[in-house]
Amino acid sequence: EAILKVHTRDIPLSRDVTLEAMAGATIGFSGADLENLANEAALSAARNGRDKVTQRDFELALDRIILGSERPPLTNETERRTVAIHEAGHALVSILTPGADPIHKMTIVPRGRALGVTQSMPSDDRRNYTKEYLMGRLVMLMGGRSAEEVLIGQITSGAENDLRVVTRLARDMVAQLGMNEEL
Repeated sequence: EAILKVHTRDIPLSRDVTLEAMAGATIGFSGADLENLANEAALSAARNGRDKVTQRDFELALDRIILGSERPPLTNETERRTVAIHEAGHALVSILTPGADPIHKMTIVPRGRALGVTQSMPSDDRRNYTKEYLMGRLVMLMGGRSAEEVLIGQITSGAENDLRVVTRLARDMVAQLGMNEEL
């Protein structure tokens, strides 16, 4: 929060801006990341013709930094439904997984390279992760693919990034973190 105050000292802020909330939403950000967030929020306000930065400007800036730029919405109804099922799968599994990070945002609006995003946000600044927590992450990441299989009856290429992240995390758990009973 103190670093955000430094980076916003010359930016006119609306009364609705809560730097404490933004600090909580940016756990793990470096000082440069927080400076970028403040600058993106100021650009958002300027693009919308406002002379003060609002909380919504900060939220849009955070989405842009974390999720990528918003792209045009999906026009194909089948594809929209598939993406919605995939993202709902992530969210449902996360809710049902003990100790999982709470869901912060879910969207089927394409951002960056993703067709949809389910974003969870840690409630604290952690550096050590238990095996149980990491196994829960693996399960949550596969929730989208599983939902496609169960509700659509087939799988799609929509889980490409999920599979990449799961594979990397599983390998790290075994090879780097020793989280394998046989080791």
